[in-house]
Amino acid sequence: MLLSLVVWVGGLIFFPVVAQTAFTVLPTRHLAGSVVGRSLGTLHWMGMISGVVFLASSLLHSRLSGGSAHVFAARHVLVCLMLGLTLISQFGIIPRMDALRTSIGEIDSVPPDNPARMEFDGLHIWSTRVEMGVLLLGLVVVYLTAQPLTT
Repeated sequence: MLLSLVVWVGGLIFFPVVAQTAFTVLPTRHLAGSVVGRSLGTLHWMGMISGVVFLASSLLHSRLSGGSAHVFAARHVLVCLMLGLTLISQFGIIPRMDALRTSIGEIDSVPPDNPARMEFDGLHIWSTRVEMGVLLLGLVVVYLTAQPLTT
């Protein structure tokens, strides 16, 4: 149960390192953006699978140890929020960013006041906010899940 959550949260913590490295090492920002976008898609799928595994194992554990699944326990609700945000990013924000990147080409070659560039930049801001939200919720869930183990 805890392992699936830590895999997800650990990936979220490490992702900015991957992004910074890609933009530092690769020869073009366009190529770095492609690597980061692909990595983010992989991270999202890891998160979705980890979230489902966490929910199933946590509900089962609650049922077997306490007689009730505690469906509305804070950790379960927060993981559902994490999953919802991840789904919004993966199937809402990222496809729109990809479509803009395809139609525009190299983002850096487009003036900052171009409507498509402004939309892309806005989506990037939302993508970052969503990932930060998932990370913060995940840290709370790690705390809530690990706390009973230490008392």
